[in-house]
Amino acid sequence: MSTPSKHTPLHASHVAAGARMVDFAGWDMPVNYGSQIEEHHAVRHDAGMFDVSHMLSVDLSGPDATTFLRGLLANDVIKLVEPGKAIYSCMLNEQGGVIDDLIVYRFSVSDYRLVVNAGTAEKDVAWIRKRIATTAANVSLDGRRDLAMIAIQGPRAIERASAAMPELVTARGIPSSFTAVRAGDLLIARTGYTGEDGLEIAVPAIRAEAMWNALVAAGVKPCGLGARDTLRLEAGMNLYGQDMDETVSPLDAGLSWTVDLKDDNRDFVGRSALEAKPASNRLLGLILEDKGVLRSHMKVFTSAGEGETTSGSFSPTLEKSIGFVRVPLATQVGEVIEVDIRGKRLKARTVKLPFVRNGKPLV
Repeated sequence: MSTPSKHTPLHASHVAAGARMVDFAGWDMPVNYGSQIEEHHAVRHDAGMFDVSHMLSVDLSGPDATTFLRGLLANDVIKLVEPGKAIYSCMLNEQGGVIDDLIVYRFSVSDYRLVVNAGTAEKDVAWIRKRIATTAANVSLDGRRDLAMIAIQGPRAIERASAAMPELVTARGIPSSFTAVRAGDLLIARTGYTGEDGLEIAVPAIRAEAMWNALVAAGVKPCGLGARDTLRLEAGMNLYGQDMDETVSPLDAGLSWTVDLKDDNRDFVGRSALEAKPASNRLLGLILEDKGVLRSHMKVFTSAGEGETTSGSFSPTLEKSIGFVRVPLATQVGEVIEVDIRGKRLKARTVKLPFVRNGKPLV
């Protein structure tokens, strides 16, 4: 295996804390600081934080910014009326496959920020630049590797973060859900990837270590990629590369709610492909009833035909093995299906996502 070549501005802090480091999309990242289960429960019941500096903030500005993004993304940024408001969207190829899933924040009609995934960042920027050239849009693009990002998540995340950093309480106050505010050189967003309340803060790289240490001192528990994965799985949130990719339509990945077809006059990349090929599958939650552990790419058997798990792990909150499964459209919620695990067909039950939200089991 190749050695990870990229370090976030917080890398030294992770190593000093004794984190177990792993290669993630070429970045040397903490998978846990001791107990992944404890980190998971800290986020569900108190406050934990993640270094997400491997993700990339991309600033898009210029007079054509809104028009350009309306043609680039499957969701429609015209919905973003209030400054700082955000939406989640897929960015599609011409065949309707998912190049990436991202969050976009609007600060004005000519000023946006996109936050894209680590493993797709270079591909995303190249694709957006190609689209700018193709459409001759009057916009500029700036990939902000001068920034670090810290996600503070959990029912006490706001309380503990505010105690650690008084500057979070801006003139506009703590931002409302799925909204961001600028406070000096910080971007403070009320977003996350855990199913809990919290903040994602973009901070200049040179300030990141001091912010991290202040949060630790305020009782926020450092958490690694392991807990981040089980938390997002419980929260029913897709992971790019597992639950969807360039070969998968958002309509088959449980993401039809992010595709806005209301404006007949808005043409976006991939729209004609989506309209020509409606969904043939649905994404459901899966709880394993027999003994075992669900993982990705396991074959499943339903009354409507075969399918496949896309994600799977042990749920610390439910104390059961859970996963996502892509199955034929006719498969019903609550149906008992079979999963091929090491050559044995084990029973599992389909459920509506998410499994957990705001600390409470929903299944």
